[in-house]
Amino acid sequence: MLALFVEMQKIKPQRGISFLELANSQASGSDADSSNKRLVLALYDALNSGDSDAVVKIVAADLEWWFHGPPSHQFLMRMLTGDSAADNSFRFLPQSIAAFGSTVIVEGCDTARNIAWVHACTVTDGIITQIREYFNTALTVTRIHDSGEIVPASSGAGRLPCVWESSVSGRVGKSVPGLVLAI
Repeated sequence: MLALFVEMQKIKPQRGISFLELANSQASGSDADSSNKRLVLALYDALNSGDSDAVVKIVAADLEWWFHGPPSHQFLMRMLTGDSAADNSFRFLPQSIAAFGSTVIVEGCDTARNIAWVHACTVTDGIITQIREYFNTALTVTRIHDSGEIVPASSGAGRLPCVWESSVSGRVGKSVPGLVLAI
């Protein structure tokens, strides 16, 4: 079972906005999307408050985790595994959230550390089954049809057909590489 480094202190999202308010303010109109967003935001609340019981209920025991970034930025993996070397001062403070069916994209940044992050979570039957984690990487999300064809861009020729693009990577004061995530 997943263990959580429980000596973390409870925090509130930036600017006095609760995680639930963040999910509701960016609702896409779909009940499933809203439910998936609330579940993912509940994970950040549980992580930031050190509630390991809640984390175990939210995340699959066989969670698939992908990471892109410097090894020193594997904060989530360290929190989920209870690594005693975990930097328990790091907080995941979501600044934007979007859902596309079972995929929930969350992004935030820690300007004091010059770190921007994006998580792409997959929710299956009310449980987070996969987390793709990107640090100091600008992410563009594009949608692919079941046939394998890319959904056409709605914004004109020459642009990558995207449904979501990270925006906080510019706040860390440095150039970061870009990746495309196809969902």
